[in-house]
Amino acid sequence: MKEGTGQITINGRSFEDYFPLESHRVDILKPFSVTDTMGKFDLKVNVTGGGVSGQAGAIRLAIARALLEVDPEYRAQLKPEKLLTRDPRMVERKKYGRPKARKKFQFSKR
Repeated sequence: MKEGTGQITINGRSFEDYFPLESHRVDILKPFSVTDTMGKFDLKVNVTGGGVSGQAGAIRLAIARALLEVDPEYRAQLKPEKLLTRDPRMVERKKYGRPKARKKFQFSKR
């Protein structure tokens, strides 16, 4: 993240091209709208793994943390909006004796 005109590049592609859904784009840009810094920074992001929504959430968290590096006083605006909180949900591991983490094999009485 560096000061600029608000151009966002994700994995070498344009922001609108990488995230075609408007809801993902609004979610990603929320830290900028909360801190009134829309269009003041250029972003070059590399993101891997997860799905499109997970990547959008990861980028949102990265932007919020980068804004804190620029000005620590943004914390008072970002914290109440829960933009500095990582999503703790993870995939549950597969257990032995079962086909998946919680799914059980079909029961037959006979």
